[in-house]
Formats: sequence, C-alpha cells, structure tokens
Amino acid sequence: MTQETILKGLVLSFNGSPFDGAPEDAVDLHEAVLLRDGKIAALGTAEGLTPAHPQARVTDHGEKLILAGFVDAHVHYPQTAMIASWGKRLIDWLNLYTFPEEMKFESPDYAMEIATRYLDITTAHGTTTMCSFCTIHPESVDAFFLAAKARGQRVVAGKTCMDRNAPDGLRDTASSAYDQSKALLEKWHGTDRISYAITPRFSPTSTPEQLEAMGALWAEHPECLMQTHLSEQTDEIEWVRSLFPEARDYLDTYEAHGLLGGRGLYGHAIHLEPRERDRLREHGAALIHCPTSNTFIGSGLFDMAGLMAEGQRIGLATDTGGGSSFSMLRTMAAAYEIGQLRGTALHPAQLLWLATVGSARSLRMEDRIGNIAPGMEADVIVLDLASTPAIAQRHVEADHLWEAVFPSIMMGDDRAIAEVWIGGRKVAHQMG
Repeated sequence: MTQETILKGLVLSFNGSPFDGAPEDAVDLHEAVLLRDGKIAALGTAEGLTPAHPQARVTDHGEKLILAGFVDAHVHYPQTAMIASWGKRLIDWLNLYTFPEEMKFESPDYAMEIATRYLDITTAHGTTTMCSFCTIHPESVDAFFLAAKARGQRVVAGKTCMDRNAPDGLRDTASSAYDQSKALLEKWHGTDRISYAITPRFSPTSTPEQLEAMGALWAEHPECLMQTHLSEQTDEIEWVRSLFPEARDYLDTYEAHGLLGGRGLYGHAIHLEPRERDRLREHGAALIHCPTSNTFIGSGLFDMAGLMAEGQRIGLATDTGGGSSFSMLRTMAAAYEIGQLRGTALHPAQLLWLATVGSARSLRMEDRIGNIAPGMEADVIVLDLASTPAIAQRHVEADHLWEAVFPSIMMGDDRAIAEVWIGGRKVAHQMG
C-alpha cells in the first residue's frame, strides 16, 4: 500500500556545488516535499502538492528548515563510550584509550550495546548515514550492520585490519584479515541499505603483506569503498617514514599496495605533499575532513579552500571518538572555525553541502542520499532554527535565510533536530 507524507516548511535542495560560484545560487527553496514509499517523490508549493495528494498525511513545520539527513563520512562507532578522553596526541591516545576499549568488542553483546547506543545518539543529532570503522572482530561488524538493518538505515562499515603495532588481542594477520573481510563483505554488501568498506586502519598498524592483501581484496571487489587514515599528524608521518623507508610519501604506502583509487576514503589528509595531492585528485579519491578531531587531538588545520580549488572530492565527518562531538552541526561549526584560521570563511550553504551532498559524494552515493530531490531516498531532517533561547534571539534578528541558519550551525545541538526520517519512516526522538 502506497504511503504518502507531505512535509511543509522551508525545504532546502541543492542544484549544484556552493563552492562553484556564488554559494546562494546552488540552493533552491521549496514550500513542501512529498515522501512516497521511502523516496522523495516531489518538491513544490504547498498549494500545488497538497490538493494533488489528498490522501497524504501533512505536517506543517512552519519556518523550520527541511533538508537531507546528515552524512558522516568517517567515524569509529566502537569509540562511542570513550569519546572526549583527555589530553593525548594520536599515538598515545590510541594506546591509552582506544585500543583498550576496542578489545571489548570481541563480545557480541557489548558490540550490539554500543552499536545501538551509537545509532540512537547520532539519529538524535540528525545523522542518517555514516561510514564507520569497526574493530578487528567480525562480531563488531555484524552488530553494527544488524542494528542498522533493523532501522532501515543506509550505512557503510568494515572490519578494521591491524597486524602490527597494536596490543595482543587487537591484531589479526594478513591472511585472517583477508579471509574475514571477504566473508563479511560477501555476507553484508548490498543487503538492504548496507555497504561494506575494506578497512586497513592505517599504514603503521599493517605490515606490507596485510596492505597487499587488502589491495588484492579491493581489486576483486572494486564496487566497494576502501577507508583508511592519511597524514593526520606530523609525528605520525615520521613514524610511517621509518616503517616504510622505500615509500615516496605516506600515500605511497597505500598506492604501492593497490590501495589508491576513486572509491578510496582518506581520513584527515591534513599534511599532504604536492605529489599526494596530485595523485588523490587524479584518482578522484575522497579526502575526509574531521575538524573537531583535528583540533581535539592537535593534528593541524585542513586546507579546505586550497583542496577545493584543486578539484578534490571532500567529505565532512565527526571522527567519533577522536572527534569531540557526535553532532554534524558542531562539526560544521568547527570546519568554519578552521576555515577562519586558514583565512577562508565558509558560507553556511557550503557547510550544509559538505555535511550532506559533499559527504554523500565522498561515499559515491550522491545519487541516493545527501539531497532532497525526486527519486532520492527519503532520509530527511527538520531543523528548528530557534531551538534554544540563545539561538532564537539571534534568529529573530536575521535579515535573510543564511543569517537565520548560521546561528544553528554555530550553536546548535540535538535540540535543533525537530524530526528525523530514515527511509521515509519517521524516527522517534530517543535522545535529548
């Protein structure tokens, strides 16, 4: 039976990239959107859509902003419980906080508990799709995908592979990483709204043999995404140089083993050499900007303006739990702040685009998610632009849409998320 829903409000749809020309020109505003059987069926005026669909359930959101659900292109759901752990840079932070927590995911029950908690929290913050690292344990992948499948949610994830420079209990081997990743890929990829990502954590925790095995698996399944980390911190880069003395640069440790490609996702990518930038652009690979993580762990300032000008494919991410927030609003605010420190103020349209279309493009899913347009999957959020007294008093002074939206980007949290729809189904607000 066909189910139709009309949401009325300020419906925001992108017609192009706000990084090409005037940001405002990339945005179309409508009065209503029609959802039918899990898809966006139509956009238009309230007067046009409502009479044409008399059986549709209608919700009038007034001056609230209706847009695509946020897409978080780089997360570690197993780090949910240890987010905001104090005071360490990357390598020490991994050893002190991350690895001990990830050891717990050998337990299917614990993995399901955290997967459920993570999806509850992120849904409350308006995130409808994410690309997650799991742990080395296949149980961690099964738990995440089972939790997402029960919600009808589009997600990407993969077993994290590490065979060196990690503690006992968190290492696999080149062969077991290949075998387990392949089995999980064949079990889950393409099931409902689930996609598998081949996932070597990063070069320092994989031997050349394991990187080679992951490259071979990707060559066998080029339809899959591959996710890893790249050039996050300068001391990490020096570590990579010591482990791979023959490599031309950090990216070459992946490239030499078949792990550079257009469906590759490279988290952080802050301290890139000119050759690396050229090769990433030539392949159409995605660079994933994780601004709250980059400031929290002291990694550096991502070159958004320069990389965009080069034509790089860029997504936005919280990097839970190296990032200090589950919120893509807070992530957009941090991206704005880093842009200011680098001399470029990102426009609100550019920030919203990065958190929706941009991240969807990085996942090669822009034909399905990340925008409100006919035929797209109905992952939709309703943003209250006056969700707190502080935001409301600024909102009332706004002279135009972008002045009205920007305070929610800079000061908003889960209270700003008035409604969430995943796959055309309204989700109960479980947090907040």
